[in-house]
Amino acid sequence: MASKKREIQLQAVINNQSLWDEMMQNKGLTVIDVYQAWCGPCKAMQTLFRKLKNELNEDELLHFAVAEADSIVTLQPFRDKCEPVFLFSVNGTIVAKIQGANAPLVNQKIITLVNEERKIAAGEMVRPQYHEIAFVDSDSEDAGELSCESVDQIYTVVIIKPDAVTARKVREIKEKIIKAGFVTEAEDKKPLTEEQVKHFYSQTVDQPDFEDFVSFMTRNLSYILVVSQGKEKQPSWDESEVNSETESKESWDEQQEMAKPSRMQGNLQQYLEIQQISQFCDVEENITNTKFIDVLIPDFKNVRGIKFEKTLALLRPALFNERTEDVLNKIQDEGFKILLQRQIVLSEEEAKTLCKEYENKDYFGHVIENMTSGPSLALVLVRENGLGYWKQLIGPSNVEEAKEYLPESLCAQFAMEGLPINQLYGSDSLEAAEREIRYFFPPQHTVALIKPHVTQEQREEIMNIIKETGFDITQMKEILLTEEEAEKIYFKIKRKAFYKDVLDVLAEGTSLVMILTKWNAVLDWRRLMGPTDPEEARLLSPDSIRAQFGTNILKNAVHGASNIEEAMQTISRMFEDFVPENLEEN
Repeated sequence: MASKKREIQLQAVINNQSLWDEMMQNKGLTVIDVYQAWCGPCKAMQTLFRKLKNELNEDELLHFAVAEADSIVTLQPFRDKCEPVFLFSVNGTIVAKIQGANAPLVNQKIITLVNEERKIAAGEMVRPQYHEIAFVDSDSEDAGELSCESVDQIYTVVIIKPDAVTARKVREIKEKIIKAGFVTEAEDKKPLTEEQVKHFYSQTVDQPDFEDFVSFMTRNLSYILVVSQGKEKQPSWDESEVNSETESKESWDEQQEMAKPSRMQGNLQQYLEIQQISQFCDVEENITNTKFIDVLIPDFKNVRGIKFEKTLALLRPALFNERTEDVLNKIQDEGFKILLQRQIVLSEEEAKTLCKEYENKDYFGHVIENMTSGPSLALVLVRENGLGYWKQLIGPSNVEEAKEYLPESLCAQFAMEGLPINQLYGSDSLEAAEREIRYFFPPQHTVALIKPHVTQEQREEIMNIIKETGFDITQMKEILLTEEEAEKIYFKIKRKAFYKDVLDVLAEGTSLVMILTKWNAVLDWRRLMGPTDPEEARLLSPDSIRAQFGTNILKNAVHGASNIEEAMQTISRMFEDFVPENLEEN
């Protein structure tokens, strides 16, 4: 309890606009940790702040605070950011900003500003004319106690149609929409229900071919995208001294160039037409009532802006050999879900790629020798703002810096004797994460079938389970499996005595046939399905799909291929135009 009390005394807690305004009356330097409600303040920096408070001994001159961006109107531009931000206020003027838990940079900035204040107080220097960093949105109204919810947010819903999903146009369309200055608020890939189609396309329900259109949209995958108009970045940010090295003038120029299309009066439909991709999408603009969106994405108001990100994590050999369980427990305690994991012995080339940042160090050869000495553990982790959170959690790249500045980081906690580098690795960007995950967990395809006896509600539950366990539903079709069509899937058992019974079950209604993609997809789908007999499944694998939704050995809810050869044969027969990407058989 005493420790908690010291923590509160060290940093004032600012969680509303009134407390923010009061804090800005502080004399001297106030260091403000701006945090998001979902992750809390940056605990790893508190040791540094306490150390500086004791060493500098300037209670009247140096103050620390934590400020929740979600609750303070002034901090609205910092909401939904995945890395910590530190603001530096001198006598109520924000003079500097540092992004990321860069302990040496924060340490240097505090000491510099405190020394300036000391010299000013002693009459040894004149107070500099600071360029105040303005971070209030230019369009925001009178701040006061109003929250951003008091102003109607305008949304645009884009439905990328099934033929575009099948043609793998989704990524291209999303990238162009983002380049146009729009921000993704929510997204989902799924077949629309009849209710959802009639809701979104209500203006065309009287057209003669509308029922055929409904059938098309409900039997295939669509991609739903909810976006809002992004704010243009303000050039007044003074980041020349204190920004991380990853930010450069080139990236600023690129961001400015990317923002240009957003000045097209906010008309996304017009922009898509100019980009010649409007034929793949249907757009509904100027939506202020979230109930309209709730029909397509349930509970949108609570899920909007939540960005679940995947990252690659790696436990290097020494750590994997000695403290795997401790690390995995820590990962789960921090709210990550482990989607995939595998042991892998790195080649020298792979080790050099992952350790490139150390190549000019004297110990580089020793690091590579250690990295190739035994198995590492590769993981795919996912959570809200997962990439930035993982990088913040693991801390600096070398142990000496971690122990001095961030002793609570995983780098310091899991340091191994004689090894100077962080024993945990994380991807540097979302692009790098995607590339590294595909490399260490090459995708594999399998075929999945949801049988006719499964209700629409149960179908949706099964599809949610599929997505939550890391599968991508790459393609899908709803089809009545006639004897001819059924043979494309069940060709291995067509001469069995019970095959006619299988055909009778399939003839009861339409089935949902899917291509599922994931590393180790065939085995993982069979494990997720569970034993063939639902009674046995409920005994041996109660969380499996067959245990939850199967009724007997014929009506056991789902079917899947036994091996990769069978999967690819079935896919080529059921989805003749499908071309697998980077297919791995192992």
